[in-house]
Amino acid sequence: MGLEKLHPFDAGKWGKVINFLKVLCKIMDFLHVSILTFGNEAGNEWSFVVATITEIPPVAFLPNFIVQRKVLKPLRTQTGGTIMAGKLAVDRGWAINVGGGFHHCSSDKGGGFCAYADITLAIKFLFERVQGVSRATIIDLDAH
Repeated sequence: MGLEKLHPFDAGKWGKVINFLKVLCKIMDFLHVSILTFGNEAGNEWSFVVATITEIPPVAFLPNFIVQRKVLKPLRTQTGGTIMAGKLAVDRGWAINVGGGFHHCSSDKGGGFCAYADITLAIKFLFERVQGVSRATIIDLDAH
């Protein structure tokens, strides 16, 4: 009815939280299907692969579970942030993820500390799951 606007507190906040969580669940489902299995299906040979991608040779000697927890999980979280920023940009007109931008990675190969192609995955998510999105522009502001 609009009466909630007369009160200083946001009476619609719980609905906003639920809608946010619904979007987050869609993103996490997309991430699971797209990338969360990277490095989980094999043993420590993945530590060598991740060491090569991150350009940190000692990572090759770490057990896979440590590489997963300390290297790949944070990168997956940042990738999720890029996907969320893409969704927010559609909803609100703009968004930014200061933790993303893994542009040294391609869809089939990591490199330059980039294990996941977050920008590509964000665009893929938007094309597949957000109605009306059929074009995207990437603006790379990296200094090199």
